[in-house]
Amino acid sequence: MAEVEIFGPNFSTFVRSVMLACEEKGIPYRQHMEADGVPVGMHSAPHMKLHPFGKVPVLLHRGQTLCETTAILRYLEALCPDRPLQPSDPWARAQLDQWCSFVSLYLDQALIRRYLLEFVFPKGEGGVVREDRVERALPEVHKMLKFIESQLDGKSYLLGDELTMVDLLLLPMLDYLLKWPQTQAVAQAYPNIVSYTELLRQRPSAQKILV
Repeated sequence: MAEVEIFGPNFSTFVRSVMLACEEKGIPYRQHMEADGVPVGMHSAPHMKLHPFGKVPVLLHRGQTLCETTAILRYLEALCPDRPLQPSDPWARAQLDQWCSFVSLYLDQALIRRYLLEFVFPKGEGGVVREDRVERALPEVHKMLKFIESQLDGKSYLLGDELTMVDLLLLPMLDYLLKWPQTQAVAQAYPNIVSYTELLRQRPSAQKILV
């Protein structure tokens, strides 16, 4: 199988999701921040040619580019149907699509963009954490964590007993929350989330990517 290229920094949660999917499916890949072999900065002109809104990841394969994480995961699924990351039942697959949207849109915004990144990349005066932003973000953080906690009740994975692509979307987010010193106590208050994250961390793909 021809190698796929994943454009984006390896610390990005969504880049990690695509890398995890390649590992799970045995698809050869190379992750980088290059265009035609030349290093590319985020939001630079070459980056904007790859993604019209300057986001990551971007998949490059067979001379073509594909943006948006869920679309990329769907392509990888079609490219290599062995080791499926989606159910065969139409209703279950629609539920998977629904949850991929939940994670990519609402959970990412609440848990990562408006909360975790306030600690990772402080933007307050003098490079300090904007505590007012953190306090405003916390109610929605707890709302989303309770949402996940409830969904995981009685399940090994988010949608039941089988790993699907939505688990690979969510895992890098939860892994960061449970690792980052200022956020881990909040996430650790949800036992189903802790158990779920630990289960996924044991997979060979996660042990390679979540470093």
